[in-house]
Amino acid sequence: MSRNPLVGAVVLRDGVVVGEGYHAEFGGPHGEVLALVAAGEGARGADLVVSLEPCAHHGKTPPCTDAILAAGIRRVVYGARDEDPAAQGGAEVLRRAGVEVQGGMLEAEARAQNAVFFHRFSGRTRPFVALKLAVSLDARIADRNGRSRWVSGAEARDFVHWLRAGFDAIAVGGGTVRADDPSLTVRGAVRPSRPPLRVVLDRRAELSPDATLVRTARETPTLVLLGPEAPSASASALRAAGVEVAAADGPPQALAELTRRGIASVLVEGGGVVAGSMLEADVVDRLYLVVAPLWLGEEGVSAFSGLPGSAIEDAVRWRTVERRALGDDTLLVMDRH
Repeated sequence: MSRNPLVGAVVLRDGVVVGEGYHAEFGGPHGEVLALVAAGEGARGADLVVSLEPCAHHGKTPPCTDAILAAGIRRVVYGARDEDPAAQGGAEVLRRAGVEVQGGMLEAEARAQNAVFFHRFSGRTRPFVALKLAVSLDARIADRNGRSRWVSGAEARDFVHWLRAGFDAIAVGGGTVRADDPSLTVRGAVRPSRPPLRVVLDRRAELSPDATLVRTARETPTLVLLGPEAPSASASALRAAGVEVAAADGPPQALAELTRRGIASVLVEGGGVVAGSMLEADVVDRLYLVVAPLWLGEEGVSAFSGLPGSAIEDAVRWRTVERRALGDDTLLVMDRH
């Protein structure tokens, strides 16, 4: 998800789809090329519609512009301009060769689909941060006894595994680990080329050696970020169990440590204290809220702990980029404006 953009393409002849394709994996054929192959001779004189400006450089694969010109495409319509300096410029290459080119079709949707990719060229030096929470109708992530299994339904949990597969790292707070003992792995039909780094923000190094994340640290990379108050003996015990340990006092330092490790995107899955601190630090780029049709009451665990109050006119408003049903639950995806 973060290494390569998601790109789909269709070849249209007189408004009828004669070929389609999508970029399935890093290093594999691009969506334009697969669509052209599927169209065959039907591509000559046809239109190509693609979600991202066709590339004009030779990377893992030859330039898509070469394939488009060789196929005899008459017109190219694309969604978002490619901001990768190494790959951009395909639109101009095609125009100079006599191909009609139109850009900006459904650009906002194309950019939202590839938010992690475009973040790389936004000028920010930290990873793309998405915050995912399953919440009740009254914005609770657990009941009064701290139990969160299960706020959301099976279809929503399947979605989360699909979502995890697209991130370099998955992060939770130490309280979530103690309450839920998660494995933070990707399970289901979609398998990432490499498992996401599991990250725990545990200021006081209070993780139990019996926690699943600790017991499986030698099998799946696991990093615990500790605050300055963490006992050195506890940090040593984590290292002895195969856990990587680093110091990070708050969200900005935690993200700086992940950047140093080459992490380009991180999915934060709670709990409420971590979610609140990330939002207060203004480092969240996207929210995935799975809203379940139940109430847990004021004694339930708040989804966003510690956030200071704000007047309505000063509150930050987010842009909703997707709404859909996941069984009985509702998925809301929101980006910062």
